Amino acid sequence: MANASQMANAIRALAMDAVQLANSGHPGAPMGMADMAVALWGRHLSHNPAHPHWANRDRFVLSNGHGSMLIYALLHLTGYDLPMAELKNFRQLHSKTAGHPEVGVTPGVETTTGPLGQGVTNAVGMALAEKLLAAEFNRDGHAIVDHHTYVFLGDGCLMEGISHEACALAGAWKLNKLIALYDDNGISIDGQVSPWYVDDVAQRFNAYQWSVIGPIDGHNPDVVDAAIAQAREETERPTLIICKTHIGHGSPNRADTAKAHGEPLGADEIALTRAALGWNHAPFEIPAEVYADWDAKAAGAGREAAWNERFAAYAAAYPEMASEFTRRMAGELPKSFAQTAVDAVVEAHTRQETVASRKASQITLEPLTAKIPELLGGSADLTGSNLTNTKSTPQLRFDAAGAVVMNEAGQGGRHINYGVREFGMAAIMNGIALHGGFIPYGGTFLTFSDYSRNAIRMAALMKQRVIHVFTHDSIGLGEDGPTHQPVEHAASLRLIPGLDVWRPADTAETAVAWSVALTNAQRPTALLLSRQNLPYLPKKALGDISRGAYVLAEPQAVGLKKKAQAVIIATGSEVSLALEAQKLLAGKKIAVRVVSMPSTTAFDRESVKYKKLVLPEGLPRIAVEMGVSEGWWKYGCAAVVGIDSFGESAPAKVLLPHFGFTADNVAATVQAALVRRRK
Repeated sequence: MANASQMANAIRALAMDAVQLANSGHPGAPMGMADMAVALWGRHLSHNPAHPHWANRDRFVLSNGHGSMLIYALLHLTGYDLPMAELKNFRQLHSKTAGHPEVGVTPGVETTTGPLGQGVTNAVGMALAEKLLAAEFNRDGHAIVDHHTYVFLGDGCLMEGISHEACALAGAWKLNKLIALYDDNGISIDGQVSPWYVDDVAQRFNAYQWSVIGPIDGHNPDVVDAAIAQAREETERPTLIICKTHIGHGSPNRADTAKAHGEPLGADEIALTRAALGWNHAPFEIPAEVYADWDAKAAGAGREAAWNERFAAYAAAYPEMASEFTRRMAGELPKSFAQTAVDAVVEAHTRQETVASRKASQITLEPLTAKIPELLGGSADLTGSNLTNTKSTPQLRFDAAGAVVMNEAGQGGRHINYGVREFGMAAIMNGIALHGGFIPYGGTFLTFSDYSRNAIRMAALMKQRVIHVFTHDSIGLGEDGPTHQPVEHAASLRLIPGLDVWRPADTAETAVAWSVALTNAQRPTALLLSRQNLPYLPKKALGDISRGAYVLAEPQAVGLKKKAQAVIIATGSEVSLALEAQKLLAGKKIAVRVVSMPSTTAFDRESVKYKKLVLPEGLPRIAVEMGVSEGWWKYGCAAVVGIDSFGESAPAKVLLPHFGFTADNVAATVQAALVRRRK
């Protein structure tokens, strides 16, 4: 018979010991949530320690990721490849037990958590992905997608505004297989939360259309077990289980205090706690019988084997669908993708349309969404502006019973109305990508990337294929003024390591940007797209666009049979301006090369040889972009035509000359750079 008390105390002891050895960390939360973990991991969670990526496993998210020793202890005790040596190496360089859980680093960790509120939001995305895959692939008698998403969260997660965005959507989407356990201990870093956190959490979640259980005793595994069992019976709503706990439970002098939150207990207090818990074992010593009680390897292997049998039966009955499910869960693009992408680029080059790059994006998405069923779109209440919808992506809707509404062709929705929730949208997309089976993309205005920035950063940190469609990319949007005119946003997004940023200049560059974004299996992408129409740029070849920068026009294109004296580098809507300036300069016998650089991040990954080929040494370089000049100087620019201030409210045709975005000013800037060079 499993000893629930000793199982929980093993977690508490490991949390105390690891934090003490590292002299850093958060012991209080793991000690307080240990009994909750016994109920969930010991009695309900369907997982296989030998195969952490088994497709139909339950997903577990520790949203209050500062309590990372909880999940590290659980992974170690249940049999994952996380030896005791790693727990002793807690928070040390290159260990598998980082300060906050990191996906891809520690086996069994489903998402990187720590920025509070984002973990539960990722969990909403995971639960949505499960529900949509089940609706698409399950057939009568063949439930191959059938698992739950569990999340532990705390006061901090609920205080962060993103939790409101995500949990409201979870209720609207009727994600009945999402079960959240709220560690209600009333303590944060600054002490008792009651002076500044007065939410009636139960009423709040009732308003979101969740099922709410509790408050219950979070230190009674049997009570928590019963609550989880009740939540699993819910057919229409997600469930919040409010668990009343004591932070640092078991510590005679630190329990229920802020000191238990984020610092070691100290050797003396640990000794007292061991005595109070009846845990008479040395640091990092776990009795064999406790290991036996926690061991999930045999049960996990049995669960996966049973699912494998069900999937084999499914594959026999529906071989094409089984193959498609396997492909999508592996994150592989369809075999037809390469040709579809090439066709989209060639079509754009052939048609040479003058359209806004946001429209060029939608034009590209039409064949992509038709051929790539895992593309799951959406917009933050700006669909008509972002143009993220296509003929192949009907709106996602749920009926009164919570089932996915199918259209006449039997297809479920593939375009999500996120509402005005940019941060929630971005983090939900991270959860969708982490779950597998979908490639999410979502749209909003570029200036509102500030709302979602930390989730974009997390996608880059986690190496997830998430695509952000940011439209209205410059002062060219006009009258809405500086609140909506992005100035610093392109530069700031380019600073995020691992994020690809594309600002295409025409339909062909936009098609290439989408192609690259989809092939970036371990990299998120931001597409910065114009509101105003952009002319198609004449080009001899298309092959180098994907490299981030390429020579668009040599002096010969404007009738000068001489070598270039300068290089104009431009992005997006400003590339056509650079071509106009090139013509003006040609009239003055000044030879200029024009380089289109739709992606500085892609170009920066190119070889030194290619960089020198595009940007020859010895020639002055002038960058042109309707944004802050910071960031362009790294290319050795002699001058930058940019905007180092906020915009203004006026029609675009007035704003462009006001801020110097004219062919005359660009040409004059080039001339001035050449004069300075001769001095």
